Amino acid sequence: MRPLGALLPRGLFARTLLILLLPMVILQGVALQLFYGGHLDVISRRLAGALAGDVSFVAELLTQMPEESHPLILREGNFRLGLALSWQPGRGFSGPTQRAPWMSFLPLERDLDQALREQMPHPFDADWHSDPQSIVIRVGLPTGLLSVEAPRKRLLSTTLYVFVIWLVGSALLAGAVAVMFLKNQVRAIRRLATAAEDFGLGRDSGAIKPEGAREVRQAALAFNNMQERILRFVSQRTEMLAGISHDLRTPLTRMRLTLAMLPPDPQTEEDLAALGEDVEEMERLVETYLAFARGEGTEQARDTNLSSLVAEVAEKARRAGAQVEVQAPEHLSLRLRGDALKRALGNLLDNARRHAERIAVAVSEAREAGRDWAEITVDDDGPGIPAAQRNEAFRPFASGSATGTGLGLAIARDIVRAHGGEILLEESPMRGLRARIRLPV
Repeated sequence: MRPLGALLPRGLFARTLLILLLPMVILQGVALQLFYGGHLDVISRRLAGALAGDVSFVAELLTQMPEESHPLILREGNFRLGLALSWQPGRGFSGPTQRAPWMSFLPLERDLDQALREQMPHPFDADWHSDPQSIVIRVGLPTGLLSVEAPRKRLLSTTLYVFVIWLVGSALLAGAVAVMFLKNQVRAIRRLATAAEDFGLGRDSGAIKPEGAREVRQAALAFNNMQERILRFVSQRTEMLAGISHDLRTPLTRMRLTLAMLPPDPQTEEDLAALGEDVEEMERLVETYLAFARGEGTEQARDTNLSSLVAEVAEKARRAGAQVEVQAPEHLSLRLRGDALKRALGNLLDNARRHAERIAVAVSEAREAGRDWAEITVDDDGPGIPAAQRNEAFRPFASGSATGTGLGLAIARDIVRAHGGEILLEESPMRGLRARIRLPV
């Protein structure tokens, strides 16, 4: 089955068209073969036998009858048999001439030659090329040369043309109808696939118009309903998390104000500073947890210069104390949710900054499996992560640091996958960890 599957077209339109047209073509081929091998063959032999009989009859009369009656025989042959006859007494016959077949796929020439051999005792030559309207037959008689011009229509049946026209016309009509019908159906399926892809990448293209066959319309309606439910769920969750964020920030703000308003006391100064750091850590944790739960689904994708975005995130990491080198083309435009990707890349750089001294970020383009990709690699010279533990590093709250939340890589992978890409952890040429982000162009 694999070799056969490799020969089949991959598109739904081409496969469906093949399913519709292949049986019809096979059926018409069988019908043509039956007609060609049966009806046409019988008719051709009968017409060739009739013409060969007329020519043989005239040749025998010229041979058996006295020379005075030859003009009458020729005149009656022209009138009664519909043949253009000419008689050249005393002229010899040079023999048949080798010529290329007139129409090798038709049995007419072969059947006429066979019929003349069966009925004609004299040497002959049938010329199909000299006259486009007639067949010139020359017969060598003992007393002269007989030339016969027979109309080609005596050997051609009009049913052949009618049958071929009907066969080809019906095939073209059926093919045109099938192509028009399938284009409408495939167009609806393609729109549904495009809408699903855009929705999966966070692009709000709105509801799609149901069209096409009943099943395709049902699929479009089901997609619209699913899209509406997901958007409603995301909106409700975002509103709920916004309320939770407000409720959590209020007591944290009161605690910060209370700490700020306490009178200075040398005995409690160190404890108050530690408590202030705890409050800041709680605020940071709340923001991180909410960012992980909220995701970035509400931001709309737009054309973004990836190189500028990476440079901006790297500059922010430098201000935080990281040593970052960037290699990127001057301009690489992608359709992205910029704020979300900044958060993902910032998480990667923040992780690298906490565990390494040097960081290298590179942006490049690649092509794989017939698709164009943009790649961002983040390399560091830190201790890295063992290969067996790299998949675990993406799990929420899985942190190898005492101060980390374990959500940086989980948030980054969630954002990258929402763009239709993937993030991988590999060994870095700098002997540390490499995070590779792949985004579809």
